[in-house]
Amino acid sequence: MKAGIFVEAGKIETQDLPKPEIKAPTDAILKIVRACVCGSDLWWYRGISKRQLNSQVGHEAIGIVESVGSQVTNVKPGDFVIAPFTHGCGHCAACLAGFDGDCMTKTDSEIVGYQAEYLRFKNANWALVKIPGQPEDYSDEQLNDLLTLADVMATGYHAAASAEVKDGDTVVVMGDGAVGLCGIIGAKLLGAKRIIAMSRHEDRQKLAKSFGATDIVPERGDAAVARVLELTNGAGADAVLECVGTEQSIDTAVKVGRPGSIVGRVGVPQKTEMDTNDLFWRNIGLRGGIASVTTYDRGVLLDAVLQGKIHPGKVFTKRFDLDLIEDAYAAMDKREAIKSLLVVSA
Repeated sequence: MKAGIFVEAGKIETQDLPKPEIKAPTDAILKIVRACVCGSDLWWYRGISKRQLNSQVGHEAIGIVESVGSQVTNVKPGDFVIAPFTHGCGHCAACLAGFDGDCMTKTDSEIVGYQAEYLRFKNANWALVKIPGQPEDYSDEQLNDLLTLADVMATGYHAAASAEVKDGDTVVVMGDGAVGLCGIIGAKLLGAKRIIAMSRHEDRQKLAKSFGATDIVPERGDAAVARVLELTNGAGADAVLECVGTEQSIDTAVKVGRPGSIVGRVGVPQKTEMDTNDLFWRNIGLRGGIASVTTYDRGVLLDAVLQGKIHPGKVFTKRFDLDLIEDAYAAMDKREAIKSLLVVSA
């Protein structure tokens, strides 16, 4: 099968690998329909973080179940499914509490890559999310919407849920990448009345507006803080979605929230230490982490997509096939694409 392989920093190749096989009774083998590149993939692509060389890549996909292990009963061959990156077991304390992104059930250490023609999916019985019908029942745009439910839309929603966004809130969204844009959708789903998007790129500003942003703030740092306070008559935001992970973004997020607000943090941390004193002095809460993909998909997001309430697939602004996977990464690295789509099979 064709699969994307991380060769070294700045180099992704499509290689021919053996088709995966079931190794555990909780496994399923999926034929991938569509996959995509995540903003978090760029950290090891750029050499900022480390990843095992010559390993498979990708953690977002939709596909068709081809075969299942003996303990998999909730899905069967032929089912069309979302493949969350979280692989929750459904029965540990974390999953039962609604935090399947922190599933406590150990699986083997094999790196499985979603940017491939086939995928060995672990903890398939609970983690996979069934989609009604088959891929041919959906439009191109709908398939893209469904693909976002494997990670990016669920992660954006997690930022809003962690920040406890509620009806009538004023929300600030830090970051205009795919996660931040999906955070806007999440905030709107939870009832936010005013959504201030921090963005300095025209194409992303337009998409943010279409998703529900009411205001755009292009400034950074202290200037951004001043602008948000001006827009909110000095009060600050009721909730802040931090979807970047840099020190500056987190610092700004804390400063634009009103006393008693919560920062929903989903940007992958890029610094091991953080000064939390401002949180204390201003009674600002900090929550967030790895998204609960299966939980959110089943509870809210799949239905929202099927009912046409949200269209997060608009974050895919360029498409590629597996043979052009290097171009897909380069397009995002150069900010030529908000998010790169990989069309794997019809």
